Amino acid sequence: HRLGGSALAQVFRNLNGAVPDLDNPEDLKNLFAFVQACRNQNFLLAYHDRSDGGLFTTVAEMCFAAHCGVDLQLKGLADEDSVLASLFTEELGVVLQVNDENLKEISQLVAQHNLQACFYVIGKLNHRDEINISFGEDSIFSSSRIDLQRTWSETTFHMQSIRDNSDCAKEEFDQILQADDPGLNVVLGFDVNEDITAPYINVGVQPQVAVLREQGVNGQIEMAAAFDRARFNAIDVHMTDLISGRVNLDRFNVVVACGGFSYGDVLGAGGGWAKSILFNQQIRSAFTKYFENSNTLTLGVCNGCQMVSLLRDLIPGADNWPRFVRNRSEQFEGRLSLVKVENSPSVFIGGMEGSQFPMGIAHGEGRALFHDEGEEQQLADTGLIDIRYVSSNGDVAANYPSNPNGSPDGIAGLCSKDGRVSIMMPHPERVFRASQNSWCPDDWDEDAPSIRLFRNARKWLE
Repeated sequence: HRLGGSALAQVFRNLNGAVPDLDNPEDLKNLFAFVQACRNQNFLLAYHDRSDGGLFTTVAEMCFAAHCGVDLQLKGLADEDSVLASLFTEELGVVLQVNDENLKEISQLVAQHNLQACFYVIGKLNHRDEINISFGEDSIFSSSRIDLQRTWSETTFHMQSIRDNSDCAKEEFDQILQADDPGLNVVLGFDVNEDITAPYINVGVQPQVAVLREQGVNGQIEMAAAFDRARFNAIDVHMTDLISGRVNLDRFNVVVACGGFSYGDVLGAGGGWAKSILFNQQIRSAFTKYFENSNTLTLGVCNGCQMVSLLRDLIPGADNWPRFVRNRSEQFEGRLSLVKVENSPSVFIGGMEGSQFPMGIAHGEGRALFHDEGEEQQLADTGLIDIRYVSSNGDVAANYPSNPNGSPDGIAGLCSKDGRVSIMMPHPERVFRASQNSWCPDDWDEDAPSIRLFRNARKWLE
């Protein structure tokens, strides 16, 4: 329980004393092997090391992430003279959350890895959303998780208020008060493990998709992988290929404009990309012809969404589309956001209506901006808003960070009147496999919900 150099020592400006050290390298090797063995048997529910702030900080942060309380019992881990040190020492160590029913097997693994002298059962979850610490029968500390989390987040809140949009900072800080917030969750109206493109596995000719990019775009590999999994033949197409005439749009069944950072991600980069089409008569005519072909599909994602939205004059049934401008937070937003699929004619989301699941976002200019309120209303009335940001309770998100960019009515994606052209700010191609999600339900085998967008496109082209 050495405290030298710890956060606690720094708070009290007492930097003397012995610092934590690795006294027995075999213990660390055994710990690593033990954790791997627990993972292989699916024993671990949560894990956190205590190297920054000590045990108290470790357990508190785990409770903040899970929105739960815990009752800690320090007797056995510490004696009466070392209670404070046991809570704040930053010696090597980890806190593991496991099910009671697995404790016997985990104890056997502890013995197999010679870690008996390092292993302690220190507490249980509670349903009171409190963090309580006891030593034997004596209560040492008790506080609500919410109060502690607001204290922990207060410095960040004040920095964010100065640096970013202060209203967004306040909305995020106040979200901590929502004790019943379920966090990320999934509601699906379809079987995520069903491959609706399985009948096309032995089809000789695969539809061709132009994975379109411009200077600086970096999402083309993930996009190609998603379409490839949906049984397309993905072709890398740079704008210079079209401008030079090396590639013609006529050969493609689908065109997808990818996300990333076109033109170095300067503000309005998507507009610059669109102008390279709008102000080149040859390319403008090629895209007009393509959009008017009723046998084609188009998808625009993130930077590609911004670009395609500005081609609305060329796209039949896209009259009331907005443009996309700087996020309300005034910052680049990279996070997992909950989205809900609405009823719309979009080919890409057919059969997914009512589903709610996380999708990755990464953009600085994702806020939908309409010329007037009438355009937004007409878009809603005609059912062309196909994806919305929602809160963890499933309501349309108005506040930050559930609504990451400030788009009105939670707008995350739109489609044309015939459903052949869809644009969206979230990145379905970055989370189309279960393993690409930082969290997912246990019943997801290989695929995540967003792969259905790509498979819907393949099925439409049968």
